[in-house]
Amino acid sequence: MTVSDSNAPASAVPAWADALARLAADRARVQAGGGAKAQARQHDKGRLTARERIARLVDPGTPFDELLTFAGWDMYPEAGGCPSGGVVTGIGLVAGRPWMIIANDATVKAGAFFPITAKKVIRAQTIALENALPVAYLVDSAGVYLPMQDEIFPDQDDFGRVFYLNARMSALGIPQVAAIMGNCVAGGAYLPVMCDTVIMTEGSGLYLAGPALVRAAIGQVVDSEELGGADMHAAIAGTVDYKEKDDEAALRRLRALADLYAQGDLAPFARRRREVVPAPERDLTELVGFDGAKPYDVRELIAALSDGGPDGQPGFHEFKAEYGETLVCGFARVGGYPVGFVANQRTVIKKKLKAGGEPGLRSRIEVGGVIYGDSADKAARFILDANQAGVPLIFLSDVTGFMVGRDSEQEGIIRRGAKLVNAVSNSVVPKITVITGGSFGAGNYAMNGKAYGPRFLFAWPSAKYAVMSGNAAAKTLLDIQLAALKRAGHEPDDEELARLYAEVKAKYDTELDPRYAAARLWVDEIIPPQQTRERLIRALEACAQNPRQEEFKVGVFQV
Repeated sequence: MTVSDSNAPASAVPAWADALARLAADRARVQAGGGAKAQARQHDKGRLTARERIARLVDPGTPFDELLTFAGWDMYPEAGGCPSGGVVTGIGLVAGRPWMIIANDATVKAGAFFPITAKKVIRAQTIALENALPVAYLVDSAGVYLPMQDEIFPDQDDFGRVFYLNARMSALGIPQVAAIMGNCVAGGAYLPVMCDTVIMTEGSGLYLAGPALVRAAIGQVVDSEELGGADMHAAIAGTVDYKEKDDEAALRRLRALADLYAQGDLAPFARRRREVVPAPERDLTELVGFDGAKPYDVRELIAALSDGGPDGQPGFHEFKAEYGETLVCGFARVGGYPVGFVANQRTVIKKKLKAGGEPGLRSRIEVGGVIYGDSADKAARFILDANQAGVPLIFLSDVTGFMVGRDSEQEGIIRRGAKLVNAVSNSVVPKITVITGGSFGAGNYAMNGKAYGPRFLFAWPSAKYAVMSGNAAAKTLLDIQLAALKRAGHEPDDEELARLYAEVKAKYDTELDPRYAAARLWVDEIIPPQQTRERLIRALEACAQNPRQEEFKVGVFQV
């Protein structure tokens, strides 16, 4: 069912081998949900677990691309944790069509909604909305986790947004089907009933208030079945459309209904899909160093992700190859789909300078991973071209940031960087980001970070996600702490300085880890490098389901 890290070839590079083994172990721990005992309790009730339900729903032999797996990682320790946010989300084929599947994990606190649960469901719904993906909700939840209700209930990106997006997708004609296979309580009861179709299994409960709350609120004594059981909702209230005996029957019904739904038009770019020419085999962990210290030519990474060209020729058409070389831009095909790449170059570059500079100086060294003024200009122009052509954009992000210093400021780096950020912000073609290394500061913005609306955002285990690199940040934070200590009349000795630095560095390194970002939904999934091409192809297949494209406008554009 799930695309497993163990399916990826093992790396011969020790640092990568360790990182991939740890990722696989951490993923297995998360996917265990509430653990073996909680899974056994679910089975004792005659119910399947969330991932077992998904495995029976998706087409046999096809992958389920889980998204947001590490939501809630190392969060809520006082509540015993919330593995994977207590809900499983991802895209799988159902009756030959990509569906977004959102399944409550009842082995984690009875499927209750923590703050991160609501945000994860909202992100999954947003992906479905942007890509016009039909949605299957596999409902088995006790409702809001009451000790944290103030963090779940009121805000724009909290629980109420789930129902808002239910309604918005319905208005846009995006199919939504809910199968209630356990509890569906309180405000959460609105979610399935706002779908097009509601399926409910015998023994499940659907009510705004359970028997205990009804007794406390109005003094009425009523059992669960009479209050909100499947028989009552099917025969008396008329709330559910299909009553089924058990999970297996409900999932069969859902698959049968999905097979009846009309297929809409594909996105314009998808109508130009061609036969796939396989990419050359390449171990990406040998190309890209785990710690970011090893220079590499990002054109080799693009070649490994792209389809081959005719007669064995390269399939990558590089744009302005000799200009603004710290960003590499160009067109290619991935899985037969036309795409545009914007990628950070990680080699050291000897840049030619125009005449009229310092006597005898005709070149300068530029550092890979840094965005200079001319590379910002080039990428902004290329993004305009991609939008003019209606071609999706793939950002390969391994960025230190924008160049700083006197020369860069005098060359207009702020103005030119703003132009690039404007182009990324207003781009209307599908955008997908893969963070392969650093994603620091304003470079994150220029390379289509989370704030810029990527349809999908993947990260390798080597990704580092922060306002600046670890060493620079640790030194800056240490300086701030030292200044505060000195103002308080304390002068730390060398031993204390070393300890303070180690503490600051350790904290910052924890926050740099991609699991920290994935826990907070800053990335959609951490993927092994060798799965990147296949994940990109299936992400493009998902993007292809939405034929609508807004008009491209950039407003005031710096020149």
